[in-house]
Amino acid sequence: MLWAVVLLLALGALFFARGREGSDDGGPDGSARGMREEPSVVVVHPDGRREELPMERYVAGVVAGEMGRLPARGETEEADWPVEAYAAQAILARSFAMQYLEESGGNEIPAEHEQAQAYNPGNIFPAIERGVEMTRGQVMMHEGRLVRAWFHSYSGGRTATAREGLGHEEDPPYIKSVRVGENEFAPEDVTDWEFEMDLDEVRRKLAEIDVDVGPVADVRIKERGPSERVTVFEVDGPAGREAVGGNDFRLAVGADRLKSTLIEEFEVEDGRLRARGRGFGHGVGLSQWDAYKMAREGRSPEEIVQFFFDGIEIRKLWE
Repeated sequence: MLWAVVLLLALGALFFARGREGSDDGGPDGSARGMREEPSVVVVHPDGRREELPMERYVAGVVAGEMGRLPARGETEEADWPVEAYAAQAILARSFAMQYLEESGGNEIPAEHEQAQAYNPGNIFPAIERGVEMTRGQVMMHEGRLVRAWFHSYSGGRTATAREGLGHEEDPPYIKSVRVGENEFAPEDVTDWEFEMDLDEVRRKLAEIDVDVGPVADVRIKERGPSERVTVFEVDGPAGREAVGGNDFRLAVGADRLKSTLIEEFEVEDGRLRARGRGFGHGVGLSQWDAYKMAREGRSPEEIVQFFFDGIEIRKLWE
């Protein structure tokens, strides 16, 4: 009997040791722990079609959808963006996907920007494939947990916190606002843009998010955040006054028109709202055009990603 007890104790110790080895390896609550093989993912297309494919192929399709190619050089076989910029985007795309799957508890992810990430496999070309391969299996983690890998097109010189740029109640510990400075590579339509909209159209757009004060008489900037982004607008009309979150307002009137809340001039005159500003997107996390600049300056993909996030490590989950 004594030998059986000794054997059971030895097996228990071996099991405990293996369990600890796995838990040191990785993700938040299960699936990333001890991972050594590339997972698969089921991409759900807008028409309902489901497509199962390896994670790295999905990541390439996301980089192609979210960054793609520069139109002016789209016919060349060379990288429109530096390969290191594609690679940095690949780390974010992979991190976002893994975190999304762990939160959902499944293996399906929508092929839509509004719900997850843009996905365009038809836009993959060799430079994107190289960028994905050079960061294969790499994800962003903070204190052993996968992070929410936010990104946007252009910071306008300074990125935002999640509270400021997205209206979140709290900032995750890995999100910070960083000064990037001027960027000579960013195109003019994101470094200095203008916006104009009739107040009747403003009313219609805001009504879609259940903000309706009647015919809009005035729109004002009420509050700004640390990076000078507008965090609250105030809308006046005969039915009252409503405060609207900065990002909510931007999305309502059109994120491709009011390109950011980093607004330098803002006025209502002759029944029209006019604004001028810098940047493109919510401003949180990695700025793609600043990643372009940093890649041109010789930074590695890992250095680029770590510049925009606080206290993260890049961990390789599979070979």
